[in-house]
Amino acid sequence: MALEVYWYDFVCFGIVGVAFFGALLVIWRKEGGSKCDDNTIYESLLVARPDSDVFVSALPRGHVSTSQLWTSCWRGVHPGWLLVTRSMSFLAMAGFLAWDVVDWDATIFIYYTEWTFALVMVYFALGTIVSAYGCWLSSLKPRSDNGARAEFLRRDLEESNTTNSISYREKEIKGTIKLQSHYAEEEIRQRAGCWGYLMQIAFQTCGGAVIMTDIVFWCVIVPFLSNTHLGLNTLMGCMHTLNAFFLLLDTSLNSLPFPWFRLTYFVIWSSIYVVFQWVIHACGFSWWPYPFLELDTPWAPLWYFCLAVLHVPCYGIYALIIRAKNSFLPRLFPHAFIRSR
Repeated sequence: MALEVYWYDFVCFGIVGVAFFGALLVIWRKEGGSKCDDNTIYESLLVARPDSDVFVSALPRGHVSTSQLWTSCWRGVHPGWLLVTRSMSFLAMAGFLAWDVVDWDATIFIYYTEWTFALVMVYFALGTIVSAYGCWLSSLKPRSDNGARAEFLRRDLEESNTTNSISYREKEIKGTIKLQSHYAEEEIRQRAGCWGYLMQIAFQTCGGAVIMTDIVFWCVIVPFLSNTHLGLNTLMGCMHTLNAFFLLLDTSLNSLPFPWFRLTYFVIWSSIYVVFQWVIHACGFSWWPYPFLELDTPWAPLWYFCLAVLHVPCYGIYALIIRAKNSFLPRLFPHAFIRSR
């Protein structure tokens, strides 16, 4: 075995274990229980209700309706623009990842950069499928877009300034908007809900992972740890720039929320990567892709603790970008921008 375990390594194991299982606990509490009453639809992303009459209502914060998956935060922007953006981003990133694999072969996936890059591609692949599905729904004649119209009305509710106005309009919506063809609409919502759950996990994990990957690369690796594998070249520079560029471009157009509790998926993603490193080293792999992951130094617990804490500001930076988008753009473009939840 190439992995020798010292007493202080158990502290590292504990840090990763606490982070992993703590994240699972938060997910179970926040995502696990779906509640349904007269005023709110399911708190999960599978938003179909079992009732025969489905009313439009406010969704819990951090969850999306089906139309949010493929509609833009800009009024009048056709879902096709998101489809084009996501598909072109996926193809461009696939080209760079193929270049990376050709240069270094499949062992390049030992690096967190490639894991994150591939995850962003997964998000764009899911987004492309969902956007294509949304474009198909938009093109139906007669249009079966009650869900989309309901979403716009729901967002208008949130833009209202007075509680009385919100209550009145919410009751009005409940009394006037019911879904036609209940079973067909329920199937559409369930499909989109499943894709939406995967999309949100990928999107919110990518947000934190991209920020952390690029900060560590440009601020730590390039100035201090540059070598044959971790050096700055055209390919590495592009991969550590375009991942954030394409994700921010999509963020400027999409309507997806960015709740804080989904930091947990980012933590789980990184924990899985660290455990992967431990496993391959236990199986005989001899070198570490990142010096701060090494276990044969007494400083390892400090490094692991710092990396765990780093997840919070990295996720927070992207959350602030989303917050700034929803705070400043409605003021600059009050008639064009639709605030996401």
